Amino acid sequence: MVPFPAFILNNLSSKLQLISSWLGVEFIRACDIMVYLEGNVIDLGNYKLQVVDACSGLRYLFPLASLAFLCAYLFKGPFWQKLLIFLSAMPLTIFMNSFRIGVIGVLVDNWGTEMAEGFLHDFEGWAVFLLCMALLFIEMWIFSRISGRKLAFSELVQIPDDWGRAPVNGFSAGRLNRSVYAVLVLLIAGAGVSEMSKGREDVIPQRKAFLNFPTKLGNWQGRNDYLSQFYLNELKLTDYVIVNFNQPGTQNGVNFYSAYYQSQRKGAAVHSPRSCIPGDGWQIISYGQQEFPEFTLDGQSLELNRAVIQKGESRQLVYFWFQQRGRTITNEYMVKWYLFYDAIMMNRTDGALVRLVTPVDKAEDIALADKRLQSFLRDLLPELGNYLPGKTIVPAGNVSAAG
Repeated sequence: MVPFPAFILNNLSSKLQLISSWLGVEFIRACDIMVYLEGNVIDLGNYKLQVVDACSGLRYLFPLASLAFLCAYLFKGPFWQKLLIFLSAMPLTIFMNSFRIGVIGVLVDNWGTEMAEGFLHDFEGWAVFLLCMALLFIEMWIFSRISGRKLAFSELVQIPDDWGRAPVNGFSAGRLNRSVYAVLVLLIAGAGVSEMSKGREDVIPQRKAFLNFPTKLGNWQGRNDYLSQFYLNELKLTDYVIVNFNQPGTQNGVNFYSAYYQSQRKGAAVHSPRSCIPGDGWQIISYGQQEFPEFTLDGQSLELNRAVIQKGESRQLVYFWFQQRGRTITNEYMVKWYLFYDAIMMNRTDGALVRLVTPVDKAEDIALADKRLQSFLRDLLPELGNYLPGKTIVPAGNVSAAG
């Protein structure tokens, strides 16, 4: 009933998408069909299928986990069996969702994309979920056999007799647990705080719009690029910039991207490249943090995430960090903590992602790619501070930062 925070759901969904896509493709190959997988895109040659968020399996996982918890509680058996019944909801969801994706791929390969759309697509979802429920009960039946009790399916889950029994002396016989009073106090306090904060509006800091970001930094000459409307709808950002920079006489350049959010409320939040990179078919070969005391942004020494990614024979070096109200942060969970803290203490939820990418040739030493990005950082950071507000700000009132 109380959903997880959006950033947890997004990370979980992206991982489930990749796992389900991989297992689904293995099922399609087992049916002797040529198929190629790139991230969460299944390429059948004539047709391409994308495993989107809605097909990640979360819509199976949460209701099935709830059902598994209830069944485990009512199941007559030892605790370890109850625990396994509940924990089995996750692998069961992944396996059956992958099976569904594989079946859709086989149907599309034989009869076209109509097999992945409309009523048939929705019906397959319902059918697979009912099959998940059936497998859950089969699991419980097997456990009852292991325990030496030969129970019928109708006897696996038994509701205790006293659940529907009325109190002996009526309502007065019922006692309220102390935790009920604690919950009531928390609800009243939470309602009061919510009512007090309802009229608060985010402080919007003044900054330059990325529309004015220069395409020449030191010896680097750049060319602007743009996101399609599909990605803009997904990212829900306020302002962004993409510039492909090169130095004269060099082949490999630097792709600079920054997304700015003037308010990270109502579902709008910075997306981590760690979630997006695998979705595009890239594998993260190495990942870690690196600190550069010689580089400063808003008075802080720069610490960033460094990743080497690969797709086929292509390699890229990626630097990225989260610039959040004067802090350079590398950890996604710390981003959420400071977002919560600053929303209360500073009444601000603005923030940005900064990402640099450079290709790495086959014969090129990765150290040369590092030097290229560090050289670009040296020219970028003095300019970047004008576009990403720090801790000390001048409220901009109704100034718009849309690019």
